[in-house]
Amino acid sequence: MFLFLQGAFTMIYSPRGLKWLLNFYPPLLFTRIWIKSFSNGFRNAEVRISKSLLNMNFNKSIFGGTIFSAADPFYAIMYWQIFARKGIKVQSWLKSAKIRYKKPGNTSLTLKFELTEKDISDAETALQTIGKFVRTFPVEVIDKHGEICAVVDIEVYMRKISDTQKVVSGF
Repeated sequence: MFLFLQGAFTMIYSPRGLKWLLNFYPPLLFTRIWIKSFSNGFRNAEVRISKSLLNMNFNKSIFGGTIFSAADPFYAIMYWQIFARKGIKVQSWLKSAKIRYKKPGNTSLTLKFELTEKDISDAETALQTIGKFVRTFPVEVIDKHGEICAVVDIEVYMRKISDTQKVVSGF
């Protein structure tokens, strides 16, 4: 399921292992956020929010906080796994996010995350030259009819960590 590199805080997970680990992580599990897939190499991820009593608001649509939570960690996790495989120790976070609701999420919702080779090479160049990287990615939240219910702009922050620096997060 996972392999330890450079100490207990830098782990390389298989796409399948990380998918199952996150699917049973209580903040995602109890809000019915389900990771459908991570591609090999962590270039893509697909996440589904199943509508249920656990994530419905008073209007019987999916609670906006659930939608926000479903968008939150995935770009940071994908970058973390990509760079761990390259032997580059990074910390990655969601720096900020902005959500624009277009229509109520009255059905199950899907979010797709994608990193291109250019996204990865830009990040690697920035990490090697200035030691940090910041980029914003738009994520569309799509209902089962193919309609956009929300757009979330995810700002990812990464910084390179030397072997002597203390790791603050699990990333």
